[in-house]
Amino acid sequence: MRIYTELSLGKTDPGLREPDLPYEIGKAPEHAALVESLGFDGVVAVETKDDPFMLMALAATTTDRLQLATSVAIAFPRAPFITAMSAWRLQILSRGRFTLGLGPQVRGHLIRRYGLEVSPIGPWMRDYIGAVRALWDCWQNGGKLDYQSDRYKLDLTVPLFDPGPSDWPDVPIHLAAVNTYMCRVAGEVADGLRPHPICTPRYINEVMKPAVADGAEQAGRDVGEMAVAMKPLVATAPDEETLQARIRDVRARVAFYASTPAYRPAFTIWGLEDLSQHLAGLSRDQKWEEMPPLITDDILNTYAVVGTHDEIAGKILDRYAGVVTDVGFSIVVEDEADEEKLKDMVKRVQNG
Repeated sequence: MRIYTELSLGKTDPGLREPDLPYEIGKAPEHAALVESLGFDGVVAVETKDDPFMLMALAATTTDRLQLATSVAIAFPRAPFITAMSAWRLQILSRGRFTLGLGPQVRGHLIRRYGLEVSPIGPWMRDYIGAVRALWDCWQNGGKLDYQSDRYKLDLTVPLFDPGPSDWPDVPIHLAAVNTYMCRVAGEVADGLRPHPICTPRYINEVMKPAVADGAEQAGRDVGEMAVAMKPLVATAPDEETLQARIRDVRARVAFYASTPAYRPAFTIWGLEDLSQHLAGLSRDQKWEEMPPLITDDILNTYAVVGTHDEIAGKILDRYAGVVTDVGFSIVVEDEADEEKLKDMVKRVQNG
């Protein structure tokens, strides 16, 4: 199993209480070099407070081996041309090490944060990826651009806006998903699946992978080599005492995800639909502090990997070996002892 991390080693979800500080973007090249030296297979950038393409461009300048990916970039606010260009040039800059990870974002954010008119998400994503690939084909092979779909009708290209062919034209596309429709779309048009952190191994195996296979069959594709990459919810710390604070934050994050209607299928499979609906009501009323106590230890351990630093690599392997091809994980590194500890964790996960 391959292992990747974000540039900020040990970055964890703060739960519902306090926001993360913005990432110090000027340190991205230095952090990427450190990640590579620790033996990781890849590094990713998430689109929250930074442009993930910018972060991966910076990471490319100080690494030679590390695989780079957006995990994920939000697709729809960007025109397909913009995304295609960013990925095309990043693949050239990194000499073939870039993966374009795309996600749709939930309806409320698309409308109220990005100001978009929303179409059905699954068909929209299929059209979007088709448009990106059509542009890449045009740039690589010099043919006429003529992509026609329900959402996009692209037929204009001029030399001034054509970046030309690449020595690394095959840019893998990974698609973030939770529901079965988006999994089928991934099977039809993507090279990899990026399950949301709330997706348990059972949900991935019983719901997501069969849907991917259905989509691939409809498109006449073989998904035998399709990557499945996810960063699970993890609560870890050097010892049991400091672990309790991490458990508190992850419990709050599970509560938040359970309150989100788009993620409800991942809770329904465990018989938690009533809890999910109740938490959604508390979320609407902004009763944030009432939500985490509803996540029992059993529920917490269903959705999160919990353990001390000595335990956590083994627990990740126990849960995800044979389920995913790539797992996202790291710990905070403050000194050489932490570096050595993390190197050992990375090797253990890689060696299975």
